[in-house]
Amino acid sequence: MYWDPAVETLNPDRLRALQRERLRETVSRAGQSPFYREHLAQAGVSEAELNSLDDVRRLPFTTKDDLRSRGREMLTVPWDRLVRLHASSGTTGQATVIYYTRRDVEEWADLVARCLFMAGLRPGDVFQNMMGYGLFTGGLGFHYGAERLGALTIPAGAGNSRRQVQLMRDHAATAVHIIPSYALYLLNTFAEMGVDPRDLPLRLAFIGAEPHSEDMRRRIEAAWGLKAFNSYGLSEMNGPGVAFECPEQNGMHVWEDAFLLEVIDPASGEPAPPGVVGELVFTNLTREGMPLLRYRTRDLASVDDAPCPCGRFHRRLSRIQGRTDDMIIIKGVNIFPLQIDKVLMSLPEVHTNYLVELTRKDFNDIMLVKVEVRENFFKEDLKYLTGLRKRLTEALKSELLVTPAVELVEPDTLPTTEGKAVRIIDRRE
Repeated sequence: MYWDPAVETLNPDRLRALQRERLRETVSRAGQSPFYREHLAQAGVSEAELNSLDDVRRLPFTTKDDLRSRGREMLTVPWDRLVRLHASSGTTGQATVIYYTRRDVEEWADLVARCLFMAGLRPGDVFQNMMGYGLFTGGLGFHYGAERLGALTIPAGAGNSRRQVQLMRDHAATAVHIIPSYALYLLNTFAEMGVDPRDLPLRLAFIGAEPHSEDMRRRIEAAWGLKAFNSYGLSEMNGPGVAFECPEQNGMHVWEDAFLLEVIDPASGEPAPPGVVGELVFTNLTREGMPLLRYRTRDLASVDDAPCPCGRFHRRLSRIQGRTDDMIIIKGVNIFPLQIDKVLMSLPEVHTNYLVELTRKDFNDIMLVKVEVRENFFKEDLKYLTGLRKRLTEALKSELLVTPAVELVEPDTLPTTEGKAVRIIDRRE
């Protein structure tokens, strides 16, 4: 079933034609802003010269630094037509601010509703939104989308774990929006309160906001007794609603009527071959107040343009592999946190938490991986635990190409948080 069948089932030729038309309109609109007027002039290109989607490469990139330093110069409407602003968390530097007109907010809500409907949410469902509200786009983005769809929406917000469980139980929640690591963290609260999430009417979880492996998703599904759908969005492109999984759970459909996607080699800026992991670059195709051209997200993924059994022709993103700015280098080897998650979450002995500590001694990098072990395995004898530590070390070495030190710890002894998990602590100078 489709929320907007006319758009969701457009065949590739018609979809590309729509994108070409909207790309020219967007470049024309962006050219009304001081920032893009200057940059398009420097590049020597106008909307009239964009005869194919490949011509988008003639446009200059937009970066996070551009947004930080000249964001207001990207506005294409008068100040009194703006009704909302959101900002990124600013965890990697100064926050980036995005402005919305009323039409932008309405279209954003419709895109999120399209995502939720595709995954199975329906009018009459009870949707508990467990993401932070405020400047962060995740909370309000899903809230507006769920209300647009017609679901009863509980604006629970983030944290306060016992209250989250109580709300689910008291109001018979059927769907939740939750950070993946928090979904595992919350299992302890369920146990403390004597509640089995599988006994609740929950059937859908929408997870995102942090990279996670397929094995983590399957753990969540098994422990909660539901289907968990991966999602992707970023503040600079509205927030959630850029891409979402369909019931096939085999990649996230990018809504290509609203976003033009490129995948590039992050070093050269040239297009990455199909199926190869690269940096995602997006251009808004429908935003009114602050359209961005060729925005470099720093997120790493690949794209699949094979037909999907669900009937949608919008291309699919792989799960996000990491970010160009969260890569760590150990002894000259590039490592992304998701690689560690993939190895550890695939092993049944591993509990819900782990921590990577990076230090340096005598100019050598040292990587210590502390791993919580499930209680029934941790009680085994010393010989068993020694063998388990060896297996973990070899599995990590095979994936990472460096040999870490592994320390096994009892379950629920590593630091936890009700927000995004902190998995890596770098103490190197």
